Amino acid sequence: MSRTILRDCRVWNGSDAAAFPADVLIEGARIGTVARARGQFDAAGAEVIEARGMTLMPGLVEGHAHLSFGRAAATTDLGDLPPEEHTLLTAHNAKVLLDHGFTSAYSAASAKLRLDIVIRNAIAAGELPGPRLKACGPEITVTGGLGDERRLHMHRESFAVIADGPEEIVKWARLCCREGADAIKLNVSGDDLYKAAKGEMTVMSEAEIGAGVAVARDFHRKVNAHCRAAESVKRAIRCGVDVIYHCEYADAEALDLLEREKHRVFVGPAIGLPVAVRERLSALGAGADPQVRALVDRGFEAAIRTYEQMRKRGIRVVIGGDYGFDVTPQGANARDIELFVKLFGYSPSEALACATRVGAELMGMGDELGLVREGYLADLLLVDGDPLADVSILQQRERLAAIVQNGSFHKLDRDALSRRPLRSASGA
Repeated sequence: MSRTILRDCRVWNGSDAAAFPADVLIEGARIGTVARARGQFDAAGAEVIEARGMTLMPGLVEGHAHLSFGRAAATTDLGDLPPEEHTLLTAHNAKVLLDHGFTSAYSAASAKLRLDIVIRNAIAAGELPGPRLKACGPEITVTGGLGDERRLHMHRESFAVIADGPEEIVKWARLCCREGADAIKLNVSGDDLYKAAKGEMTVMSEAEIGAGVAVARDFHRKVNAHCRAAESVKRAIRCGVDVIYHCEYADAEALDLLEREKHRVFVGPAIGLPVAVRERLSALGAGADPQVRALVDRGFEAAIRTYEQMRKRGIRVVIGGDYGFDVTPQGANARDIELFVKLFGYSPSEALACATRVGAELMGMGDELGLVREGYLADLLLVDGDPLADVSILQQRERLAAIVQNGSFHKLDRDALSRRPLRSASGA
């Protein structure tokens, strides 16, 4: 079994506790010992890495991943892309996420049925670099819902498949399970910038949602849902959906239901996309469509109100989502951590926990991932700086001196380590 000693770290272990100086022993794929009494490890036969007071923390977890999304300006861009090129794009994006410190990812949907699945399998087999991945099928929508780009005179594909009525939902859910998806995705509400179904419209019936959930339960899979409207959130909760994304228009009743189910349900705001769209509109100035600006501002302000309440109610919230469009490039995902602090009132440690410990729970691996703890998988980042003082440094790829996944170094920047002054972690 390989042994690696990370000596003189400042450890943030993924909990609410403050960082502390320690030496850390990695044995094989797991953390062997976290030693606050430093200098006790026998270095014989081990690789010793002098951390020089850098921060050691759990690897990041993208909680709303779309690895098959890339450079898309319109939803049809993803539908138009042939499957061969789309597979290569998904593999490329997987490496990009790992390069930026995301050692795990929970998929919110793939743009074609098997994209996540084949990439997940290749990563697990060691054939491709990328985050440990929970795969999802394509977004299942209804006629006129988010992802339906068809017209009576024109057949177009996007990132979604169209299913109307419980029987069609059941068929698509079973296909996703048969092909190996870990989760299915249901688009219950519309979207503010969509043609037919807007964000405050709930367009998938409770019978349709329930049919999809029933299939997932039969196959022991999870269910993700796109829900912006208050009623869509309520329907999803009543039907037993596991992961509910967006939720910005949730009313008091919806928040009460979420709080009641907070030990079962996860939510994610996917705040990076509306922020990026607002920035794009601001750059356009007077050239921006005022109706579009009003819709985007309304959703943004609703998200701030809603997620302040989520934090106060102790509802489990994950970072990430909707990275892969032209305004939200893959690799920028850690920006969500900063947005949680600036917009939703999270403390740095709370936001970092959403990106690590809570994400690990979403992955179904909260007992062995998301913390720097003895016996846990060694998915770790060695960061040049203190993320608890400035979470934005995690957006700077060059500040990640080491990226460890399953005890192996995906990245080890020895030059960065050597340039840092030799000093104790207690004084970092």
